Amino acid sequence: MSAEAGQWWSTDLTRIVPGEIDLGGYPVEQLIEHASFVDAVWLLLRGDLPDRRRSKLLEAALTASVDHGPQAPSIAAARMAATCGVGLNSAVATGTNLLGDVHGGAGQQCMQLLDELVQRVRDGAGVQDAAADAVSRHRYVPGFGHRFHPRDPRRDPLLGLVEDAVAEGVVDGEHLRAALAVEAALADGRTRPVPMNIDGATAVVYAELGFAPELGRGLFVLARSVGILAHAWEERGSGTRIKGPIPRTLLAGYTGPATREVPRGR
Repeated sequence: MSAEAGQWWSTDLTRIVPGEIDLGGYPVEQLIEHASFVDAVWLLLRGDLPDRRRSKLLEAALTASVDHGPQAPSIAAARMAATCGVGLNSAVATGTNLLGDVHGGAGQQCMQLLDELVQRVRDGAGVQDAAADAVSRHRYVPGFGHRFHPRDPRRDPLLGLVEDAVAEGVVDGEHLRAALAVEAALADGRTRPVPMNIDGATAVVYAELGFAPELGRGLFVLARSVGILAHAWEERGSGTRIKGPIPRTLLAGYTGPATREVPRGR
């Protein structure tokens, strides 16, 4: 093989030669024995193995994001696709392809907001003032509030783990403090608070662990793919064919013209 061909897809991630596989410099047989799947995710994205505390924190965020039931558009789409005779991989791809800016992108957007606030605090602003200003400039603050849960049940355990990590010196807590300040600013003057949702809580975890915002979205897609796969597999076993978005006994509302004749002699 020529040097030019060898460099065409050169990579720092994986070394492959006959009989050997290294991921980030670690022999795969040793990773199989001594590392977890989450460790391997960190290794490929960050270039080295995480310590036990960071691995646990990342695993908690991924676990919290695996599923939110068939009312989530990505799950519903995957289930619908599974009844249409496509392969399981196509059903999963149908679901994951719905994870965009609106459904699935709030975690990345929240990380970007928290990064902005952390930088303003580093530049000398007060965290509460910076948070109040950010809230005033956003019609919708990503990562806060939930259309279904008054208080997202995933918020407290995730933030509790981050607080423990801050106390142990594992992470510095800047993004956690920024997120809590935003939460407080959103509650100011309201009769009902607007707590962090899963996107906000995992944004805190991923940001504290040093992941870039776009990777935060990628990690959410990775985690939610588990739920998408499980729902697609369950729906395939139901035996239902061509399951639409609403029950067959219901008809979609029609708001177009009344029934009319096609003009003759056209």
